[in-house]
Amino acid sequence: MKTTDNTILITGGGSGIGFEMAKLFSKNNTVIITGRNENRLKEAASQLENTHYIVSDITKEKDINSLAECIETQFPNLNVLINNAGRAIVHDLIEKEGNAHDKALDEITTNYLSTIRITEKLLPFLSTKREAAVVNVSSVAALVPSHILSTYSASKAALHSYTQSLRHFLKDSSVRVFELMPPLVNTEFSKEIGGEKGIHPSVVAQDLFNALTENKFEVHIGDTAAIYQLSLSSPKEAFNVMNN
Repeated sequence: MKTTDNTILITGGGSGIGFEMAKLFSKNNTVIITGRNENRLKEAASQLENTHYIVSDITKEKDINSLAECIETQFPNLNVLINNAGRAIVHDLIEKEGNAHDKALDEITTNYLSTIRITEKLLPFLSTKREAAVVNVSSVAALVPSHILSTYSASKAALHSYTQSLRHFLKDSSVRVFELMPPLVNTEFSKEIGGEKGIHPSVVAQDLFNALTENKFEVHIGDTAAIYQLSLSSPKEAFNVMNN
């Protein structure tokens, strides 16, 4: 797939992985970043060329409807959707406070259900383009769960399954479906779980760029490749590595 002259929407594009994607692609594409924090989006867009921002909470249906209307009127050439926005909460499955369900609902809604909603809303629009893509950012935890991120892992596993099905469903269309599976990444998002030990988010952005040029649809970034292979040969050992 081409990596220039696209119009690209990146959810959660104001920081972390999303910002690095915007930074890389804004050089030769039109980029729209979206998120809930207008100040963060405004600051991010001001640092980049060819970049616009739209304030939108992807967990709210009315915001997605408004976002889709804005895209249709202001950015009719949109042909790439990058579902990057995510939520991770470190918590126990069984909690004394009894609110594990509420935290899980937050993660499932942000990481999985919202992706389905925005993709479904924009797919008819993307499908009219000669060359288009949906990119879902999942995680190594989609392959092997982390016990301290149990429902985050479950939400990413669900996203992985959905992405495979969506790719099959769209195989005869103009829309290609990509999935990025990063390991630990050094962002504010992952600070609570030792993100400073992770890879730089620019690595994820570059691997997406490479995947688009090579039409590589499932991308195991960094240590994810080793975890994936280990999960095939010894699932128990892979689980132990993830949870050691």
